Amino acid sequence: MSGRSDVKAVTITADTVALDADGISVAAAVGDSAALVIGGALASGGSVTLSHGRIVTILSAGDDSGISFTVVGTDVDGDSQTESITGANAGTATGAVYFLTIASITAVGDPAGNVSAGVNGSAADVIFAGRSRLKGIYLTSTGTAGTTDFLEDSPTGTSLMKLSSVASATATRDVVIPDEGVVFIDGIYIQYTVSTFLTMTVFHA
Repeated sequence: MSGRSDVKAVTITADTVALDADGISVAAAVGDSAALVIGGALASGGSVTLSHGRIVTILSAGDDSGISFTVVGTDVDGDSQTESITGANAGTATGAVYFLTIASITAVGDPAGNVSAGVNGSAADVIFAGRSRLKGIYLTSTGTAGTTDFLEDSPTGTSLMKLSSVASATATRDVVIPDEGVVFIDGIYIQYTVSTFLTMTVFHA
C-alpha cells in the first residue's frame, strides 16, 4: 500500500465586500460612554459576522481625538478579541487588528458629534493555525491586481512571503516552493486587499 502525502490543500475565496465606512453602525449621536448601535448594512441582529477578518474604522464628525472606542468581537481564529481605537478629529480612525465578528463598539468618553463605524478595504484569513510548511499556491486573478502577504502568528504578524496577482480575470499563478517549503512556526495567515484575487488554493504540510 502506497504512503499518503502529508500535504493539505486549503482553498480561500477572496472577500469582495468593499470598504464600507458605516457598514457596522450608521452615523448617529452617541452618549457619554455609550455603545454605538450595531445596525449598518453588515450587521444582523445587533452584531456583525464577516466572511474574512476586517479592520474596523471609526468616523467622527467632531473632535474625538481625546477619547477612544472599545471594539469587542473575535479574531480570524475565533478567539475573543478587544481593541481600543483612539478617535479622530473630524475624520476616520483606523484600527490595527482584524475582526471576524463584532459584538459591540463603545465610546470611552463623550463623542463631540455623530459617529459611524465600518470596515476598510483590507482583509485577512487563516490557512492553518499551527506549525506548517508552505509548499505551493495556485491563484486565480481578477480585474484588479494586488499582493497577498503570508504572515506567521497572526494577520499582523511577521511577513515571510508575498505573492502578487495581475489585473486579468483569466490569469492564474501556479507557484511551487522549492526544497521543504517555507516554514511557518506559529501558523500561516494571509492579508490582502479585497477583490484582488478570485480564489487561492494553498498547499501546506
